[in-house]
Amino acid sequence: MKFETVFDDFGSLVFSEKVMKERLPYPVYAQWKQTMTKDNSLDRNTADAIAHAMKGWALENGATHFTHWFQPLTGSTAEKHDSFIEPDENGEPLLRFSGKSLIKGEPDASSFPSGGLRATFEARGYTYWDCSSPAFIKDNILCIPTVFVSYHGESLDKKAPLLKSIEAVDKAATRLVNLLGDKDVKHVNPVVGLEQEYFLVDMELYKKRLDLRFTGRTLFGSNSAKTQELDDHYFGSIPSRVSDFMKEVNTELWKLGIYVKAEHNEAAPAQFELAPVFTNCNVAVDQNLLVMDILRKISSKHNFACLLHEKPFAGLNGSGKHNNWSLCTDTGQNLFSPGDKPAENIRFLVFMCAFIQAVDEYPELLRMAASNAGNDHRLGANEAPPAIISIYLGEYIEELLLNISSKEVKRTQKENDLNPILGLSYIPRDNTDRNRTSPMAFTGNKFEFRMLGSSISASTVNIVMNTMIAKTLDEISNKLEGIKYIQDVRDKSLELCKKIIVDHSRIIFSGDGYSNEWVEEAKKRGLPNIISYIESIPSLIEEKSIRLFTDYKIYTDKELHARYEILNEDYCKTIEVEVRTLLQIIKREILPLLVKEIQQLLPCLGLTGCPNYIQNRYQELTHLMNDLDTKQELLHQTFEHVLTINNSHDRGIENYYKIAPLMKEIRETIDSYEKISSEEIYNLPIYGELLFGNR
Repeated sequence: MKFETVFDDFGSLVFSEKVMKERLPYPVYAQWKQTMTKDNSLDRNTADAIAHAMKGWALENGATHFTHWFQPLTGSTAEKHDSFIEPDENGEPLLRFSGKSLIKGEPDASSFPSGGLRATFEARGYTYWDCSSPAFIKDNILCIPTVFVSYHGESLDKKAPLLKSIEAVDKAATRLVNLLGDKDVKHVNPVVGLEQEYFLVDMELYKKRLDLRFTGRTLFGSNSAKTQELDDHYFGSIPSRVSDFMKEVNTELWKLGIYVKAEHNEAAPAQFELAPVFTNCNVAVDQNLLVMDILRKISSKHNFACLLHEKPFAGLNGSGKHNNWSLCTDTGQNLFSPGDKPAENIRFLVFMCAFIQAVDEYPELLRMAASNAGNDHRLGANEAPPAIISIYLGEYIEELLLNISSKEVKRTQKENDLNPILGLSYIPRDNTDRNRTSPMAFTGNKFEFRMLGSSISASTVNIVMNTMIAKTLDEISNKLEGIKYIQDVRDKSLELCKKIIVDHSRIIFSGDGYSNEWVEEAKKRGLPNIISYIESIPSLIEEKSIRLFTDYKIYTDKELHARYEILNEDYCKTIEVEVRTLLQIIKREILPLLVKEIQQLLPCLGLTGCPNYIQNRYQELTHLMNDLDTKQELLHQTFEHVLTINNSHDRGIENYYKIAPLMKEIRETIDSYEKISSEEIYNLPIYGELLFGNR
């Protein structure tokens, strides 16, 4: 008797390479493989054959519709469903899915942000199959990953530039690896692992908080008597109700071929994390978008609301999406693996130095790509990295590189194992520790970029990383090109590494990124400290950024300016929704609650011998009500003025420096009331209920 497990369904909803090999005629499969390696392109007959096999597989798995699943500039995903069924010439039902339908779709582009790439009356947009990312079935819909472009071919999505950046780093890294002596490498792929943090709160409590429903975060609320001070939630026993939710999430993700590997309680109460196995960059981004979608859908089935906002609760840990990035050859080698003797591994040294140079040259772009309005509340506090970009290499690798640059290679290799513990004869040790305060940490054979916000698509940050490293790799290759002997190539490479470390060592920092001392030190080093997301957006259209992206044909100048406009508008709209939500809450909920409490006290105030407690409470409540009313009126007037500013970036700056501080002051007043409110009257869910209501 065969023993069945939940893993038996792994990948059952994915039209994977294995499925294609089983269902396609070998010449068709071979043609697709050549397309995947960029050695050929699909013709119509091959596309028809793949579409026919895909349709049969999808129908067998319960699909009734298909969709071109794409990633518009909203930062989420989009889909338009078309059924397989249509009438034949006699009006009889026919199931049809052609190669043309597989390769190309035409969703209406008029309602998606374009940043001026198309006029309102220009509604056409086209989706084209990304054949390097497998199709899958979700909710009985065959989903075909695609790019999204305008009628004139401009990118209207996040995937098309991502694929271009992958091709750019592939070419640049392969070229350099070949120059360094490994001629067998034909392709190099950026490989990414995206850890996802999130909060779970009880759905009934969530529904009672308009701020959570409309903005994803609490616009008011004081900390409960107990939060995360005791560190007892972190890696603790997962609550049974949450465990049931996680089991279903895992099952659904495994069906979609996503190797979910780890899950655990995060630092804050009600906060959790999910981590997958690494995969090719564009697939990893697709899968992370699916992870977020599945988390939201499954949470509602378990009467939870899944909060993906970067800072749902003030004063507690925020949520990020750790972007673990590396480069791997088609021969299975990780180019950031130090090997047994890193000091003699010239390829490792060259790629490490290229990465260091790239980060030092484009920190503003990384700051922009990793953020949104929500991330401003998270960066620099409660385990999130600071807004200052730096690289942590670990003691051994850092000293190795610095010694190379100063021609003082004198450090001896560290012991690779720890002393025996509990009878274990061998305990391996990594060549780096972890620095949780570093935005960019080298963790053995990859770089972990911890600045990325939890709700953000990982496309843009990987576009930036892929393109900036492609540039520095090409610059190194240009200097090695034409050198005849491999030893001379190695000598020249080491010379280039020395120069890079001398020129760019300012970006390397191993200390406490949270400290005030680091802020001062970073200023001395000339490192940018961009405190707000809105102030990082112009980096997208700086001359060096335009040159970077246009040289590698990732974006056109027009596409970059369009994205600049979209990001500014998105920031402003996010703040504007928060302001309108807060004003509505004040007028319709908080002030009426204060009135109700005060009215209960009025009958006693005129009586002889009215207790001091009641008189003091009356004065305190009336003071809070007047203070709140004054502040909300000031917010309203200031907000109305800011809305008259036509330039979206200028409006965003005003939102950050004028509106956000007023909202913070209002929050303090509401929180002061919440702390002394009557439990009988104050009926809005408070932090203690939201954070511990998932048990």
